[in-house]
Amino acid sequence: MRLVTFIDSDGERRVGDVRGDQVVELGAPDMRSLFASGLEATETGRSFALEDVVLKAPIDPRKFFHTAGNFREHAEEGERVNWVHPIRPWIVFFQNVDAIIGPDEPVIYPEYLTEELDYELELAVVLKKGGKHFGPEEAVDYIGGFVIFNDITARDIQRREMESGVFCYSKSIDTFSPLGPWIVTADEIADPHDLAMELRVNGESRQVSHSSKMSVTIPEIIAHYSGMGYNPGDVVSTGTISGVAAFSDDPAAWYLKPGDVMECEIEGIGVLRNPVVSWEEAYGEPAPPRIRW
Repeated sequence: MRLVTFIDSDGERRVGDVRGDQVVELGAPDMRSLFASGLEATETGRSFALEDVVLKAPIDPRKFFHTAGNFREHAEEGERVNWVHPIRPWIVFFQNVDAIIGPDEPVIYPEYLTEELDYELELAVVLKKGGKHFGPEEAVDYIGGFVIFNDITARDIQRREMESGVFCYSKSIDTFSPLGPWIVTADEIADPHDLAMELRVNGESRQVSHSSKMSVTIPEIIAHYSGMGYNPGDVVSTGTISGVAAFSDDPAAWYLKPGDVMECEIEGIGVLRNPVVSWEEAYGEPAPPRIRW
């Protein structure tokens, strides 16, 4: 299934399964409830043309576990440019769930906070049940589906944060967590470690890699964090691949700007598209005075 949260022509928020050019409505109040039910919701008998609905972020998780440093190619490119702090394996922090946006929703460039806006394509996992303290062998039973995540990052803020060895704010600003366009259920993905990954900006490839390049497996990641406890519908990201703007030969030319359009594509899942807009375009007034970090 390709599970979506969508707004119908009456402005009602619904849950559905995308089948071709149609969205078949499922009888669940929201996506988290659908996962809590074990994905057992029945069809309501209503369907909608995909082009007539507005897709939102597919799920509103209680917790969003964020992995960093899992693709060693990303760590190695950081070392090449002498990034302010080594990118170690097993970095984890909680993502700000209020920053989540859906497909085609704009990432708002907060010019008063940052001048170095970057992208990070990631594969994320949606958990289908709650649990804690289990091993990799059991972790497979917790995987409900997969979704595309774009970890937007203010690099100038991140550099200052990482001087203390921690970072959070740089990745948690409003609209910095595009998620979507849908959740592909686990039964549709034969091997999540065998998926091509690509991020494009204005049609130009920036990040191109493969999920096989993870340092550890998805079950190992899920088991490793299980000591914090999971709920049905929680999301776990798996880290970004190489090719971010900050580690390029010309970061200033590659950093995101208002008017850019990002396309995140993962084989077997789809394409998550989001434009970047200025503060003034989003709010109808100039950005606040610049804050220096």
